[in-house]
Amino acid sequence: MKQLNALKIWLVTGSQHLYGPEVLAEVADHAQTVARYLNDSEALSVSVEYRPIVTRTEEITRVFQEANSDASCIGVIAWMHTFSPAKMWINGLKTFQKPLLHLHTQYRESIPWATIDMDYMNLNQSAHGDREFGHICTRMKVRRKVVVGHWKDPQVHKEIDFWSRAAAGWHDWQGAKFVRFGDNMRQVAVTEGDKVGAEMQFGFSVNTHAVGDLVQQIDQIQQQAVDQLVEEYESKYILDEKLKMGGARRSSLVEAARIELGLHHFLQEGAYKGFTNTFEDLYGMHQLPGIAVQRLMRMGYGYAGEGDWKTMALVRAMKVMGTGLPGGNAFMEDYTYDFQEQGGLVLGAHMLEVDECLAEGPIRCEIHPLGIGGKADPVRLVFTAGEGNALNASLVDLGNSYRLLVNEVRAIYPPHELPKLPVARTMWLPLPDFKTACAAWILAGGAHHTCFSQNLPVEILEDFAEIAGLECLLIDAHTTLRSFKATLRAGI
Repeated sequence: MKQLNALKIWLVTGSQHLYGPEVLAEVADHAQTVARYLNDSEALSVSVEYRPIVTRTEEITRVFQEANSDASCIGVIAWMHTFSPAKMWINGLKTFQKPLLHLHTQYRESIPWATIDMDYMNLNQSAHGDREFGHICTRMKVRRKVVVGHWKDPQVHKEIDFWSRAAAGWHDWQGAKFVRFGDNMRQVAVTEGDKVGAEMQFGFSVNTHAVGDLVQQIDQIQQQAVDQLVEEYESKYILDEKLKMGGARRSSLVEAARIELGLHHFLQEGAYKGFTNTFEDLYGMHQLPGIAVQRLMRMGYGYAGEGDWKTMALVRAMKVMGTGLPGGNAFMEDYTYDFQEQGGLVLGAHMLEVDECLAEGPIRCEIHPLGIGGKADPVRLVFTAGEGNALNASLVDLGNSYRLLVNEVRAIYPPHELPKLPVARTMWLPLPDFKTACAAWILAGGAHHTCFSQNLPVEILEDFAEIAGLECLLIDAHTTLRSFKATLRAGI
């Protein structure tokens, strides 16, 4: 079962008429076999569709134009079964606007030692046919992923799936609409940025609506719908005694449900894929959306706090890329440190808005004072995230370029109880170690807002960065400050 159903990648196979019609018929048959095998692979999350082999400039140009206009096609796999002169590919590659993967494979896995002849050699020319194609891509500075190996190899399928997930995230950004309620948090630098430049490079738009527009939607929600959602809260979460029927703060739970319904309706009506807000701009709302934001992120919406539209968009893309994989992707913030425990630990949280997709164990629905913002005490979900390999990713606007910064981490259970911490949280050991990771992140200009991922390997984000034309910097177990600073200097 394909997890990102309705999305597909095309297999486009190159050849030429030099070899005669019988060879071309065999090339076409082989290409169809490869496409079927990839499409049937359980490792691939999208469908693979065979396209007729291409042997002339006009055919190549046409298939790329068709790929551009097909809304369900998220990218193309190119394979040169025989030698396909690369000048034929120039016009098609010039017009192609979607992700490209170059599959360097061969139909036969091994050489038939006893029978190999020139007919076999003429048919199985990927070894130098793909080099010809690779040359023209490099000369034209075409961004692409190169996967090497036999088409039946599970590792090849895994690498293709990584790229197809990245392509799905990129596809989701094209024409996506995100809404920012009010402006960003006052005087904050990292949540600002060039939204016009971002739309030109990444394909998504971010536009502002007044909080009053949202309040109008909230006020129109029918009481019956609110009551039904409150019942869902009661059945799904462990409610604070004060929020139960007859409790002193029951009305706050009812208001939180009304906010969730109004916010969800606003997003659906505007076809938005994500949103951001700030506690400094909530005029007309009774409480800061807590549980509403947490649950809407679980539904797949992108979100980040304080008007941070870049992280909001990244959260959405990473949710799409992680579709069907165990674990979740969620808005996160490096909140506070423990310098003594295990060489240095990071406690990740936010004021309220951490996605319940990260939760391991019971989820409590509680109400506590926020301490800032000047609004009524907000309802929120409180839980602890699970442990395991994870990463933090940040999309940074450097003024003249964008950077995707990624830190691999090891999520752990908090070594001590946190009985008075009234927010959802996770804790991690950053790689390669606390001091190196923190220094490298700061030197790279990384934001304090991130997307925390339990299920995306670094390779998917690297593929995504390649597709998006992003500089991608990785902080992992092999990072040293000396080499990291050299990398930064080389990029200036």
